[in-house]
Amino acid sequence: MPKQKILIVDDDLNLLELLKVRLESADYEVVATSREEDAVRAVQQQTPALSIVDLQLVQQDGISLMEELHKINPEMPVIILTAYGSIESAVEAMRRGAYNYLTKPFEPRELLFQVENAIENQRLTNEIKRLKGLIQEQYDFKNIVAKSKKMQKVLEQVARVAETDSTIFIYGESGTGKELIAKAIHLASDRKEKPFIPINCAAIPETLLESELFGYEKGSFTGALKSSKGLLVQAHEGTIFLDEIGDMPLSMQIKLLRFLQERQLYHIGGQNPIEVDVRVIVATNKNLSDMVKEARFREDLFYRIHVIPIHIPPLRERKEDIPLLAEHFLKTFNQQMKKEVNGLVPLAMQKLMLYDWPGNVRELENIIEYAVAMTKHNLITEDLILIAKSSELLKPLKESKDNFEKIYLINVLELTKGNVSKAAKLAGKYRADFYNLLKKYGIMPENFKNYKKD
Repeated sequence: MPKQKILIVDDDLNLLELLKVRLESADYEVVATSREEDAVRAVQQQTPALSIVDLQLVQQDGISLMEELHKINPEMPVIILTAYGSIESAVEAMRRGAYNYLTKPFEPRELLFQVENAIENQRLTNEIKRLKGLIQEQYDFKNIVAKSKKMQKVLEQVARVAETDSTIFIYGESGTGKELIAKAIHLASDRKEKPFIPINCAAIPETLLESELFGYEKGSFTGALKSSKGLLVQAHEGTIFLDEIGDMPLSMQIKLLRFLQERQLYHIGGQNPIEVDVRVIVATNKNLSDMVKEARFREDLFYRIHVIPIHIPPLRERKEDIPLLAEHFLKTFNQQMKKEVNGLVPLAMQKLMLYDWPGNVRELENIIEYAVAMTKHNLITEDLILIAKSSELLKPLKESKDNFEKIYLINVLELTKGNVSKAAKLAGKYRADFYNLLKKYGIMPENFKNYKKD
């Protein structure tokens, strides 16, 4: 790894040399100068990770030079050196963009502490920006709107843990975006060029989960007409994401524990162990600690997977993200439906902000999708924000989603007067899938042929 480069600017040649020696002894590469023009040239040509600038220079003050350097590299942290009697000027320097200040004379340990903190802080900031860019480029950014402090903290955690191979434990309510965070960790890691394999432990029957995860040999059971590598082997050198791990049967938990301990597995019907190098990320919306007490989840597996916990806050705890999320979904559905809806009227936004969001970001996405589909204007009005009444908040999420889906289908058919092709296109569904939804809810499109709005 190349040495971090530090620029020092001070017209006191003795102090300049002392700083250079101390920083070089701490394994930094140092560019030292007493001339302002040389400092500008160094930032232009050598991109130092940090600058240390004396407050009082020959031709100009250190704050003016700092601002000049920031025009070239706005993200470079600057530490201002100041005499004891110039604290007010140092505070002013921080107000105008300095990372921190050091009062002369200072202890060598204090100097190194400030330098290390400034460089690490900038590295973390750059990593979060890189992470956001990767997610925006390869995945929807819908669940990682990070205006709120709580989501900023999540992104900081993601940036810190991505470079490790430790097992990650993501927990949060349904609809908060746990899989997207798992993808973000994978994309920010050294494994990003390798597979990311998600598996929902609640969606696969117990009888199939073992064969899906561990693979099997041809003829090892009825229906095994050919061998299968299994998802863990497919994720070799990449990341396996085990969603809803709280729903994993106890019989499978012991097999997963053995794999996590040994990092090798056997295909069903196989005789030879297979070494697997894989990053494991798990997620749940359940309280696994309570499940351990109730003997519904193995305690030894819980401690094996609960290495680095990341909590995704529910939407009701980060309401400052709602306007940004709504705007994102608006753009997404405008593009999908070929519409030009410009925003929400204030009362519609107020309705969103006052709601508690039991279904979290996924519920918000569904509500905005409906509003964009149904609006005939370039602004979404409050009557199109179909939010459950307080008495309905205790309904299970699946029931609420089914109710919403049924109302949505009826409204789309009313809008298209029972024309299934147009309705499917408006809903962004294949015609066959749309028919399946109608069949699910017993909705007859012919009932809408002569529909007229009252």
